[in-house]
Amino acid sequence: MLSRQFVRENPDEVRRALETKGVDADLDRILEIDEEWRELKATGDDLRRQRNEISSEIGELKREGKEAEAEDAIERSAELKAEIDEIESRAEELESELEAALLELPNPPHPDAPVGDSEADNLEAERWGFDDLRALPDPVIPHYDLGEELEILDFERGAKVSGGGFYFAKGEGAQLEHALVQFMLELHREEHDYTDIFPPLPINSASMRGTGQFPKFVEDAYRLGGANDEPYDDDDLWLLPTAEVPVTNMYRDEILLDRDLPIKHQAYSPNFRREAGEHGTETRGIARVHQFNKVEMVNFVRPEDSYDRLEGLLSEATAVLERLGLPYRVLEMCTGDMGFTQAKKYDVEVWAPGDDMTDGPDVGGRWLEVSSVSNFEDFQARRAGIQYRPEQHESAEYIHTLNGSGVAIPRVVVAILEYYQNEDGTVDVPEPLQPYMGGAERIEGQSSVGESTLGE
Repeated sequence: MLSRQFVRENPDEVRRALETKGVDADLDRILEIDEEWRELKATGDDLRRQRNEISSEIGELKREGKEAEAEDAIERSAELKAEIDEIESRAEELESELEAALLELPNPPHPDAPVGDSEADNLEAERWGFDDLRALPDPVIPHYDLGEELEILDFERGAKVSGGGFYFAKGEGAQLEHALVQFMLELHREEHDYTDIFPPLPINSASMRGTGQFPKFVEDAYRLGGANDEPYDDDDLWLLPTAEVPVTNMYRDEILLDRDLPIKHQAYSPNFRREAGEHGTETRGIARVHQFNKVEMVNFVRPEDSYDRLEGLLSEATAVLERLGLPYRVLEMCTGDMGFTQAKKYDVEVWAPGDDMTDGPDVGGRWLEVSSVSNFEDFQARRAGIQYRPEQHESAEYIHTLNGSGVAIPRVVVAILEYYQNEDGTVDVPEPLQPYMGGAERIEGQSSVGESTLGE
């Protein structure tokens, strides 16, 4: 959240953020509310000063025996109190309106962030792994067909049990997801100095507001015990859309110590999002689903360290794909595609060769986002009230928060099934994952079950 002082002193920067991020908010109204609120506070302070002076006079007048004058002063004091109460009531109304309006303002993008309207304006910063591609079958079978043929992905039964956008991972498919989780956690723990967190899955509205999901993205969340369009309180519960939310809010309304920093947490969790299926082949398979597993990395750092940490966080996310030998690219996100809460953001996209798409690389296939690496500066910290104290005798300051997926698992599964598949329909298991799959070097699939198989 932007502070009212920042908005008041930097209206042009805020207006630029609204324009470049494509956010519709009434900045002029916010400035009007702030000005009226400040005028009321000044008037109220003046009236309180006057009332204090009259209160002092009342005692003196009574001591001097000036009862009539004392009564007049008492009457004037009562009138001032009524005026003060009226002003304070109005000021409280304006304060509530202002706080709600400030939540609608996006984080201003970093000056170095590319300016653009959509994903077409993102800048490719890096491409890795395309100089020595492994030999692929011709054609490469898309993961949704191969997964069903191998009996390791089951979309029909997933839809039967939970509806569209859900799936079962079975046998080696489930083993592969578990292996990826364990591999990522161990990598980030042992080599990148992360502390493991296992967060609660239901989270309250205050937490969703703290990281910036609310009020803007209420419609995308899964609510427990109510409809999304119904009013909600701070304590109402939602299924987490990303572990970023509970892990960041661990320290909500707390003051950290300088010696604590940097804090680097990682958390595995399933994630739940109503949005699913945008266009083309993303509506098939597991590239875009309502429930997916992910390892999330969340950092809390001193403000002066946050942009160095952003680059470090990016290298920690891409290390996963490099260890797995999966080709990828890094995009520097433009202002219009960056998101509401980010000051600067990178997307990491893995290459999946099974479906040719117009925006894919020259060698065919498509890009799948597996990590968004973001610096929020103090935007989330202000919303969540997370501060740190540089020195014991100094005032507390707002911390900077960052996060990045390390990484989203279903799309990595897509990339493995398509990039590591063989002519016979089997799939090689990347070497780093083999210890987590009982030493298996190849996914060979399993037999179908049920009466429906008899006609095959």
